[in-house]
Amino acid sequence: MRWLPILLIFLLAYIEISLFINISDVLGVAFTLLLVIFTSCVGISLMRNQGMRTFVQIQQKLSAGESPALEMVRSVSLVIAGFLLMIPGFFTDFLGLLLLLPPVQKLLTLRLMPHLSVYRFGGLGPGGNAATGNTFDGEFQRKGDECYMLEQRPDDHDKHNDR
Repeated sequence: MRWLPILLIFLLAYIEISLFINISDVLGVAFTLLLVIFTSCVGISLMRNQGMRTFVQIQQKLSAGESPALEMVRSVSLVIAGFLLMIPGFFTDFLGLLLLLPPVQKLLTLRLMPHLSVYRFGGLGPGGNAATGNTFDGEFQRKGDECYMLEQRPDDHDKHNDR
């Protein structure tokens, strides 16, 4: 079982190299390299643009008091798709493009939604006010602060007696 990740990496490398060789036979080496570079650039821009848009949608859902689970699954699929598109190779590009398709995202959402739960801790309520949160006023005193004192200053009374 501990050899499984290594075998999967070698299998992925074998698939990628085989596809690269077959596609470069059909399209030519230069066009194949340009295609790989183009898909990497698409992956970078996808992660940058769609990631921020999904993050804003999650923030809006949280501020409205709704569950952002759907947006969270979309953001995870977009990040994974962008990462797969950045990796040079056609098989990983195919997997990344599959994750961008709405039916695949919907299937992924249906599979993952029962396992997701979103907890919201205090903080600001709807509209940005803290009226719905719990605020406690109080005072505190540290116990054992006197053990950290390096020197004890004499009182005015002790100075007067020393003279």
